[in-house]
Amino acid sequence: MTAPHDIAISLLQQLIAIPSISREEHGTADLICDFFQSRNLRVERLHNNVWVKNEYFRSDKPTILLNSHHDTVKPNAGYSLDPFDSLIKADKLYGLGSNDAGGALVSLIMTFLYFNEIENLNYNLILAATAEEEISGSKGISSILPSLGDIDCAIVGEPTQMQMAIAEKGLMVLDCMAKGMSGHAARDEGENAIYKAMKDIEWFKTYNFERESDYLGPIKMSTTLIQSGSQHNVVPDTCNFTVDVRTTDAYSNEETLAIIRENVASEIKPRSTRLGPSFISNEHPLIKSGLKLDRETFGSVTLSDQALLRVPSLKMGPGDSARSHTADEYIYLSEIKEGIQIYIDMLKMVLT
Repeated sequence: MTAPHDIAISLLQQLIAIPSISREEHGTADLICDFFQSRNLRVERLHNNVWVKNEYFRSDKPTILLNSHHDTVKPNAGYSLDPFDSLIKADKLYGLGSNDAGGALVSLIMTFLYFNEIENLNYNLILAATAEEEISGSKGISSILPSLGDIDCAIVGEPTQMQMAIAEKGLMVLDCMAKGMSGHAARDEGENAIYKAMKDIEWFKTYNFERESDYLGPIKMSTTLIQSGSQHNVVPDTCNFTVDVRTTDAYSNEETLAIIRENVASEIKPRSTRLGPSFISNEHPLIKSGLKLDRETFGSVTLSDQALLRVPSLKMGPGDSARSHTADEYIYLSEIKEGIQIYIDMLKMVLT
């Protein structure tokens, strides 16, 4: 019988060979569908998202979602290898998406298959291989959540060296406009919108929110773009600037936005509030089982599909986040083998 990690590595090699840049994941979605159908699983698909439920799924049980993504970023310009050639050298498997997040995806798939036919589990399991994660797209995980039904918690597969990210920062991008009144720069007239914007920008730079996350620290707000004026002798009547806000579990995005609007004079328009911060308690059964396996907990500043889930979620997977989006991306074969085993051992304590 073929070992689970060998099946996982073979599947990952096939995934790497099919370009799956965000919004162009139809080929890898087809492959994942075929993989499950060949094992007589009932496959569901929407856009390029593919999911399966365990054999003994029951509506009266709580549900754990196992999720990772099969889309990738575009290949880094520094690649010296073919990004779509799943080259194995010693213990390393090279290829675009091998580390982010192919290794986690195939490890979660093998974990799902391990538990699939076991009766009387304490939880249902859903495995979802999702699209558009790298761009937080509308046809990614958020598009299938209504079809999945009630989810009680989730494991999101991302490269964390199999340590447990129990908190993750959210993101809001704010388009701001300070309004003044135009006038001639040579005369004492008009109301300079740049000066008004400067006051608000200083507030964004210096404000400290009352609450701070234990794992993620303070909310970080950074002004990243500014535009104003039409010519040198005209006092500008508007000044537009953009603020990058990295939120934490201490406040929801909506709460953070309300505080900002209370304190600045500029007009504030969030591009979206959908990418929220996440947190799962140390007392959650998943985290307790991970701690028993000597897994460490930490807070993550990088964004994942956790931002679109509104249930307790844990980010965890084989590989190293430092390798993501780099040239000649790779994952260690031993990391995949270890990842499968740790996922299974963790879930055994919760499911059985």
